[in-house]
Amino acid sequence: MNVETLMVIFAGIFGLLVGSFSNVLIWRLPRRENIAFPPSHCPKCDHQLHAIDLVPVFSWVSLGGKCRYCRAPINPRYPVVETITGLAYAAIAALYPVTTYGVAPLGLMFLFTILLAGSLIDLEVFELPDELTLVGVALGLIFAFLHGGMGNLPDLPQALNGALMGAGIIVLISLLGSWVMRRFRERQYPEFPVGYQQISLGLLVGAWFGPLAALIAAAASMLLNMGARKVVRVPEIITLGGFFVSLVLSSSGLGPNLINLLQGGLAGAGAASLLCGVYWWIVNARNKQADAEAEDAPSDPVAMGFGDVKLMAAIGAFLGWQAVLVALVVSVFAGAVIGLVMMAMKKGNKIPFGPYLAIGAVVALFWGEPIIRWYSGLMGL
Repeated sequence: MNVETLMVIFAGIFGLLVGSFSNVLIWRLPRRENIAFPPSHCPKCDHQLHAIDLVPVFSWVSLGGKCRYCRAPINPRYPVVETITGLAYAAIAALYPVTTYGVAPLGLMFLFTILLAGSLIDLEVFELPDELTLVGVALGLIFAFLHGGMGNLPDLPQALNGALMGAGIIVLISLLGSWVMRRFRERQYPEFPVGYQQISLGLLVGAWFGPLAALIAAAASMLLNMGARKVVRVPEIITLGGFFVSLVLSSSGLGPNLINLLQGGLAGAGAASLLCGVYWWIVNARNKQADAEAEDAPSDPVAMGFGDVKLMAAIGAFLGWQAVLVALVVSVFAGAVIGLVMMAMKKGNKIPFGPYLAIGAVVALFWGEPIIRWYSGLMGL
C-alpha cells in the first residue's frame, strides 16, 4: 500500500471524527452555546455521553438510533453528517494528494466542514454563524500562506483577492436587489455605525482607487458616525449611482479600464463588507443583548443575507476568484432547479441561499479546474 492510498484511508477516518464534531457545531452554534463545554450530552435527558456513545456512525447503529440512557430517538442527521464528511475528506485526499499539495488538503477539508455545517445551520435557522464564515476567511488566508499556491490553489495575494471578490460579488447583488426593492429610495434604517452605506462607498472608491482606499474610506465613514453619535448619511444615489456612471464612463474610454474598474469596485465592496462583518461579530459577541435587539430591530429589505457575503469570502479565500465565479454560476443553477422541483411538488418552504453556495463551492472544489479550462477553451481565452 503506497503513501497516497494510506493517506486517503487516514483522511476518511479523520473525516468521520470531524463529522462528529460538526454535529456539535450544528447543534450549538445557532443556540449560542459553547462548543467545548459542557461535554457532549443527550439533548433530551442531559446525560453526559461517554466515549462508547461517540464513535462515529457505529454508536448510532449499535444503539438502534436511540439514546443509551433515556431511549429517546437520535436524529439520523448525526451518522449522515459523519459519513458524508468521511467520504468527502477521503475524496479530497485522493484529488489533492499530500505528497504534491503539502498542507493544502487539510485546509480544503476544513472548507468542506464549514460548507456542510453552515448549510445545515442555515437550513434550520436561516443564519450562517460568523464562527464559521469569518473564521473560514482567516483559515483560507492562513493555508494559502502555508502552501504558497500549490497546483491550482491560490497563494496568499490571490487568496486575499478571492476573498474580497467573493464578498464583493454577493454584496453587489444584495445592494442592487435591495435598491430595486426600495424603488431606488434611500435606506430608511441605515446601520450604525457601519453597514451597507459604507459598503456602497467602498464600491465606488474601490472602482477608482482600489480596495485599500475603499477600506480606508469605509473606516473613515464609520469613525465619522461614531464621532457624531448618529448616522451621517452616504446617499446611495451618489455611491451606487456613481458606480454605474463610472462603468459608463469607463466603457466610453474615460477613466480606468472597464475590467480594472469593475474588479476594483468588487474588491472595494468586499473589503468594506469584511470590515462590517468583523466589527459586528466583535460587538455582538461582547453584548448578546445587543445581538438579540439587532435581530428584532426594523430594517430595510435585503435581497440576500449578509451571511452569504461572508461565506463567499471564505470560499474565495480557499479557492480563488475564478472558483468563486464557478461556485456562483452553479449555485444559481442549483437554486433554479431545486426551486422548480419544489414548485412542482407544491412545497412552499423557502430555502436560504447558503446551501446553494455550498453546492457551488463543492463543485468548484472537485471540478472547478476542468470547468474553467473548458470555458476558457470555449471562449478562446
